Amino acid sequence: MTRLDQKLARIRAGRYTRGDFILADAKDGDMGPSLTATGPKRAADGTWTRHHTRAEFLDRIKAIVAQDIVDVMLVSASNLERLQRDGVFDGSAVKPAIRANDATDIWVVRGGRYHQQPSRPFRSAALRPGVVGTDLGLYSITFNNDLEADLRTLEAFAAFRADAQANGFRYFLEVFNPNVDGGLAPDVLPHYVNDSILRCLAGLTEAERPRFLKIAYNGPKALEELASFDPDLVVGVLGGGAGTTRDTFELLHQAERYGARVALFGRKINLAEAPLVIVALMRQVADGAVTPAEAVKAYHDEVRKQGIRPLRELEDDNRVTEAALR
Repeated sequence: MTRLDQKLARIRAGRYTRGDFILADAKDGDMGPSLTATGPKRAADGTWTRHHTRAEFLDRIKAIVAQDIVDVMLVSASNLERLQRDGVFDGSAVKPAIRANDATDIWVVRGGRYHQQPSRPFRSAALRPGVVGTDLGLYSITFNNDLEADLRTLEAFAAFRADAQANGFRYFLEVFNPNVDGGLAPDVLPHYVNDSILRCLAGLTEAERPRFLKIAYNGPKALEELASFDPDLVVGVLGGGAGTTRDTFELLHQAERYGARVALFGRKINLAEAPLVIVALMRQVADGAVTPAEAVKAYHDEVRKQGIRPLRELEDDNRVTEAALR
């Protein structure tokens, strides 16, 4: 069993401890924002003139895998092929996963407006483990309170599940908040998402269900409601925007406190001044070894030791800025 499998088994058996909290790095942005998803290549003083190349981005992934703290590394199928060719996951406890679909709401390319329309299903990756190099992938859906759009999304999800089962391919399910205005009041939206998730999973047998969920953090009440409803459903949170360093640690802390057992952070890791440092401190926050505020201070201390100028001063970086965390 992989480290991921071991942790999921203990969580589902009711033997969860904070050391079982699952951390995942989402480095699959090349299937959405594409080139800009690699992040800016910064000098030590924080200035930059270009984004990382693909080779540099792959090197950053290799460093996170070698660090051996995250439990899952999520990448595109094309990048996993390169990483597997280089033996990056040979003997590693880090589970590789691919983005198994790329619906239109993640097509956030420069000058594009696809993401401003109701999400439409699409997938380009094959689901044959022998082809893509893993038997685990992320499948993403978005409910928009739009009958035709949501029906297309669910029909594509059904086709994906049949394909996955036929190929012995497992998945975890990402459910985004609506990507367009669906007429939902802000206080109702989190519960609309919860109901939509549970409704779409209710007709699935155990073999068809996702290994865990990846959802937006819509506040403690909504997360606790979903996480406590069914102990067999392992809930995880997505990172969203980069935010402050305090936002990163605060989201992790609150998510664990209110029932999440997985955190899948992309930009919060990739856009940090020192990704390896922030991942190490994420583990400490998840374990309860340090508070979010203490972790921010420790992060700044280590970044400065490495000769890197933080993007924000400590006081500003230790502020909670994301609305759902306040």
